[in-house]
Amino acid sequence: MTVDIGLNNPFAEQLEFFRNKLALPSERYDDILKAAHDRAFIVAGAANADLVNDLHQAMQRRIEDGKGLEAFRKEFKDVVLKHGWVGWTGEGSAAGHAWRTRVIYQTNMATSYAAGRWKQLTNPALLSVRPYWKYHHADGVMHPRPLHVSWDGLVLPWDHPFWLTHFPPNGWFCHCWVTAVDQKEYDKAKAEGRATPPPGWDTADPITGAPPGIDKGFDYAPGASVSKPLKEFIDEKLINLDAPVGASMYEAMRPILQQEMQAAYQAFLGEVLADPVKRGRVAIVGAIAPETLAWLEANKAIVPVTAEIAVQDALIVGRKAIRHQEAGDALTADDWARLPDILEKPDQILFDTVHGKLFYVASTSDPQRDARIAVEFDYLLKKKKGETNLLVSAFRVSKDALAGWIVGKLYEVVM
Repeated sequence: MTVDIGLNNPFAEQLEFFRNKLALPSERYDDILKAAHDRAFIVAGAANADLVNDLHQAMQRRIEDGKGLEAFRKEFKDVVLKHGWVGWTGEGSAAGHAWRTRVIYQTNMATSYAAGRWKQLTNPALLSVRPYWKYHHADGVMHPRPLHVSWDGLVLPWDHPFWLTHFPPNGWFCHCWVTAVDQKEYDKAKAEGRATPPPGWDTADPITGAPPGIDKGFDYAPGASVSKPLKEFIDEKLINLDAPVGASMYEAMRPILQQEMQAAYQAFLGEVLADPVKRGRVAIVGAIAPETLAWLEANKAIVPVTAEIAVQDALIVGRKAIRHQEAGDALTADDWARLPDILEKPDQILFDTVHGKLFYVASTSDPQRDARIAVEFDYLLKKKKGETNLLVSAFRVSKDALAGWIVGKLYEVVM
């Protein structure tokens, strides 16, 4: 089986991997780590969706045409000028520009190459004749990492857990690679003592959180998680981003993710309704819109720490839900099914002047009824581990009662 391995000589699996990545705004390089990079392209500090999309397209063109680093540097400069991007690490000097563009270019080239190789190496036809993988350290590296050198020639079964953390690249500017080998090669490595991972390979360095010899965030196998739903990566990122960036990211990605997001929420809702017991299940169903965030800061000096809007199973089937059922104003199953749409396109957003929460209001699906669907949302002003922004109440309310609350200054119209 012939495989192109040059970084400037791309192959189909490499191109497919990179093209399928979603460009995500980001503030820091560690906003997403490890396997999340299988589905997302980020550039630290590129918090504008259009900016990061243009950088993604520039990188994709260089993978496709193989014109190399200098061609990418020119496009990077053009994109930076187009969007007026300032404050990025490396800005202000030729050396800084050269370093930053090299990091972006080489890291994306290396990981897309590795992901393409992962797909090739896990092809069942190849595995049937070469079910072992061999680690190779690149000769001629100016500053070789001693542990990477020590792994050179190591041969292990393809499904050994070692590869899930040590499939290269294993750090910034790492040039190591893996090839598929047969039983004969494995037996030879075994006889030479090269068929067992070194002691401590699966321990974690207290500084990097990765196994010894691997840079922070590189302890994953590029391409091994491409089947993971994109929504999971978005949700994981959303709860860690500062609210303005998260809100912009969610708004920009919504058209692409809409079908997947709806399917995930409907599956969550179906599970909760079928098993109406509080189990701490949580689903992210939306995000505060950028204009709502702007209104909160401008009019109330309130700045939520993150932008996600989540719902917990307790709100749907817990005590509050039971009390609303007894009062006759509980949401129906159809109402709950509309929740993502209600949060995305409410008829009205109100601000609770007593408790400082947001109120999302929408018409019911029954035009003959005078009721409105109301869901109240509370946000965190300080990030607490394990906590997220949550919807805190949901019920039906009459149109007249709602108007009375506004007239009585209990609620203020946001938009």
